[in-house]
Amino acid sequence: MTKEIKKADEPKKLAAKKTTSIPKSETKQIGVSEARAKKIKHSYKVKDPENSLVLKLKDGDVVIEMFADAAPNHVARIKELVRSKFYDGLKFHRVIEGFMAQTGCPLGTGTGGSGQKIPAEFSNLPHKRGTVSMARAMHPHSADSQFFICFNNCEWLDGQYTIWGEVTSGMEYVDMITKGKGPNGQVQYPDEIITIRVVADL
Repeated sequence: MTKEIKKADEPKKLAAKKTTSIPKSETKQIGVSEARAKKIKHSYKVKDPENSLVLKLKDGDVVIEMFADAAPNHVARIKELVRSKFYDGLKFHRVIEGFMAQTGCPLGTGTGGSGQKIPAEFSNLPHKRGTVSMARAMHPHSADSQFFICFNNCEWLDGQYTIWGEVTSGMEYVDMITKGKGPNGQVQYPDEIITIRVVADL
């Protein structure tokens, strides 16, 4: 007599686990090793790390060397703002093809600033392709946190705006900043500064 073979039970399906996303601020961030940090810093090949910036844009890194001799007060204030991460996430609100890209307004409208005016430090330096200069209102001493990067030579600005730096690498990424089509270069969907850091701090 043969034993009746019972059909095996169907395998039970496990209920899907409910997952919740954890805010980025609460996740553990893996830091950069000291050796790696040194390698990154040296890769920028700047003359003076304390007076050089790395501006991260959507398309790549832009290196700006600052003119501490020509505009010491502006350079000191820019570094102060950079180190407080004031510029991170700010928009290039005014960008005019063939002219310049302007940023540094916390309101994203061109009407705001950090609340601290800087006396003008005009010089004989020319506004040329890659020049980084302060934006201002009509009054010569009204520069605050807003600045612009020239796409081309803009000699008509010479002696009227404080030049505090120059792009030494990554100008091709500045060229890729979204241009404005609105009044006076207003950008509808502006690019942002991802981060900006003093090279010595990397």
